Amino acid sequence: MGLLLIAAYASLAAWLWLTLAQGMFWRTDVRLPPRTAPARWPSVAIVVPARDEAEVLPRSLPSLLAQDYPGAAEVVLVDDGSTDDTAALARKLAAEHPGLPLTVVSPGEPAPGWTGKLWALRHGIDHARTCRAAEPEYLLLTDADIAHAPDSLRELVCAATSARLDLVSQMARLRVASGWERLVVPAFVYFFAQLYPFRRINRPGGRTAAAAGGCVLLRTEVAVRAGVPDSIRQAVIDDVSLARAVRASGGRIWLGLAERAESVRPYPALGDLWRMVSRSAYAQLRHRPLLLAGTVAGLVLVYLVPPIAFVAGLAGGRSAVAWAGGLAWLLMAGTYLPMLRHYGQPAVLAPSLPFTALLYLLMTVDSAVQHHRGRGAAWKGRTYARPGDA
Repeated sequence: MGLLLIAAYASLAAWLWLTLAQGMFWRTDVRLPPRTAPARWPSVAIVVPARDEAEVLPRSLPSLLAQDYPGAAEVVLVDDGSTDDTAALARKLAAEHPGLPLTVVSPGEPAPGWTGKLWALRHGIDHARTCRAAEPEYLLLTDADIAHAPDSLRELVCAATSARLDLVSQMARLRVASGWERLVVPAFVYFFAQLYPFRRINRPGGRTAAAAGGCVLLRTEVAVRAGVPDSIRQAVIDDVSLARAVRASGGRIWLGLAERAESVRPYPALGDLWRMVSRSAYAQLRHRPLLLAGTVAGLVLVYLVPPIAFVAGLAGGRSAVAWAGGLAWLLMAGTYLPMLRHYGQPAVLAPSLPFTALLYLLMTVDSAVQHHRGRGAAWKGRTYARPGDA
């Protein structure tokens, strides 16, 4: 039996397992759970870390100020050392769009051992908890590039109180406008769901834990109990670390796709998307070369072998190779179709997933190379060491 035939059969087996046994990761119907309005609306502080966000803030901050929420709520924007007048623009927008009260705080540069975003979240949460007569019962942690529908906060709170959830997170709909965004963005969410199947995360008592950092509603009492953000202060992939800390403390978590939150940050060129992925890809692998090697081998086997086997089998008259590769490729494309529909993209893009996976493989390798050159996890002028080196 030839090596390519063995690889094709192995890839087909992998796709059968992924399709049938990986928590139905490919489905896109995981939305906010059934919910009703609470008898009493809890107080909420919306904490927004922002570093050099003047470009996107006019499209995101007004949506937070305009939240139609029946209870007490406020917005705390944390200016994380911006150089583009983010703080001044936030105050200007609040004056032009009256709604929820806005406070802007500036904590200064992160202390050693802290990532910038978590340092900003720490100060925003501390301000929300200590600068009012009573601390908020919930915290909405949302990125500065996320725009929310007017009922977003209300529906998040309804879901949390109805299902007795301590953390409710939604994967905001990312922008898909340029050609590269169409090719890369739906696959980004698809790969994330494959790695962290939403149904497994949402299963009470489950072991899988993850969140989407752009939109996280967190019960304050549980945040204190889990010691966040202090307990995860070095995390580059802070949303997954946050969910793990909450689950480890006994909290109930939920993650799904958003219907009322979307990112307004553009990634028009491949380089923009490359930096978004590569800045944290090697951190996801815990900076371990063996995990990197295994990931590269896995991506080749699962995503690249099927089209290679299909084409080579047809060209060489090896029907078994072509059938195995073709069936694996068909399963791959079929499981990708729901995500393409979710993003309003044509089904013709489904067979291109191997090419997109190759791009992600190269981004992951580049992430490791940049890390070993001392430029790993770089974002907006900051570079973070791995936790053991911090």
